[in-house]
Amino acid sequence: MVAEALPPPIGTIEQRLEAVAREHGFVAFGIARADAAPLTAARLNAWLADGSHGEMIWMESRAEQRGSPRGLWPEVKSVIALGMSYAPEVDPLALAAHPDRGRISVYAQGADYHDVVKKALKHVARWLVAEAEGAEVKVFVDTAPVMEKPLSAAAGLGWQGKHTNMVSREHGSWLFLGAIYTTLDLAPAVPGCDTCGSCAACQDACPTQAFPAPYRLDARRCISYLTIEHAGSIPEEFRRAMGNRIYGCDDCLAVCPWNKFADAAARNKAFLPRAELVAPSLGDLLALGDAEFRQVFAGSPIKRIGRGRMVRNAAIAAGNSGDARFRPAL
Repeated sequence: MVAEALPPPIGTIEQRLEAVAREHGFVAFGIARADAAPLTAARLNAWLADGSHGEMIWMESRAEQRGSPRGLWPEVKSVIALGMSYAPEVDPLALAAHPDRGRISVYAQGADYHDVVKKALKHVARWLVAEAEGAEVKVFVDTAPVMEKPLSAAAGLGWQGKHTNMVSREHGSWLFLGAIYTTLDLAPAVPGCDTCGSCAACQDACPTQAFPAPYRLDARRCISYLTIEHAGSIPEEFRRAMGNRIYGCDDCLAVCPWNKFADAAARNKAFLPRAELVAPSLGDLLALGDAEFRQVFAGSPIKRIGRGRMVRNAAIAAGNSGDARFRPAL
């Protein structure tokens, strides 16, 4: 008995790949050639030369690999850029009116995106390897020397806004980015088109004037950098501007007009905010011991900064609040 031949798969490999990606929680998908963002290396080197990366030495130490996909993996031909939504249901700026509460960036209120996105990327990559004989792949999320934002723009996910983050017509500023490098020669998408126009909302919203010019960020002045990456004391000139922000800052993202199109229903359920991280009491944070810190922030990217930095940030926020109840703890 002769077995019947299976029918050929429907659609191109790119179309089927996108369908698989969406099954695993990605709402944005695009493909770029490995050399599709040729200006990246020069812009990165200029940024590093200015010292705008601050203490993020890893940006400098692997700059050659970071500058282009082939600098990291010479055999790569295509970059599959993927985005997972974490669009919030409420205004991230609302907690500014509650100085006794700590403001945690929207992206860190749920599960650690490193784990969630990488797991999904691996599923998609395994499908591709099984589907395309001889294909080789590598997956990357944030911690590798990969410039996800210019590559995602080249792959059509959106564009890098004046705040230097990705902006999507469909998902606003709320996308976690991941990339799959492959030796396959896949059909590229149409690159994203910058439609920031004359808007300067993100520049005007920055509490520390961290943008010396549109499309340029000085990380040394950025509250996200100061509360997460910066070791030691926060420079005095930025402490008042921190307000009650204790982990990251959403201001430049939250004011982007394109967010009116972002739908919280598209958010991956893993990033639903945990109740204890939405508006934590500064008093409770100041009282956390090591064990309590690990328990409260287990499974969260916040755990990565350690109790010391969290207490440092909470102490500045408590001082900014002017609330006499915090004086004993300070």
